[in-house]
Amino acid sequence: MTLSQESFETHLHVSEPALHDAAAKLAQNLKPPSLLLLKGDLGMGKTSFARALIRNLAGEPELIVPSPTFTLVQIYDTSRGPVYHFDLYRLTAAEQIYDLGWEDALDHIVIVEWPERLGDLIPPHAQSLTFTAGDDSDHRWLTWGRP
Repeated sequence: MTLSQESFETHLHVSEPALHDAAAKLAQNLKPPSLLLLKGDLGMGKTSFARALIRNLAGEPELIVPSPTFTLVQIYDTSRGPVYHFDLYRLTAAEQIYDLGWEDALDHIVIVEWPERLGDLIPPHAQSLTFTAGDDSDHRWLTWGRP
């Protein structure tokens, strides 16, 4: 990933246009292999952000991007190769990730929701984007950095 390894914090207004804009900027810099960990409580906007990011990477603004909450992983074809979107909320043991094609995925662009479920299996090249509540229900703080 060609993004800075330093942490930074920015204020993001959580609306579809703002998420789309932030995802579009991030998508410009993602190339394989990239591992993006989306952290935050339920309802903070992780899935919405992932959806916008995948649509930008695929170049298809209307692409149907379901949450992988029940399938645990969805794979999308893009001009940069496959993009893997994992939602690990339902994972009961970190080692289960290997049954989902984790090792193959790491050669590509990977987006992970609920990465805490990976424990010590988080690779050292991962970058994280943490969503926390802002000053009101329409705002979120985003913190970028290493896990």
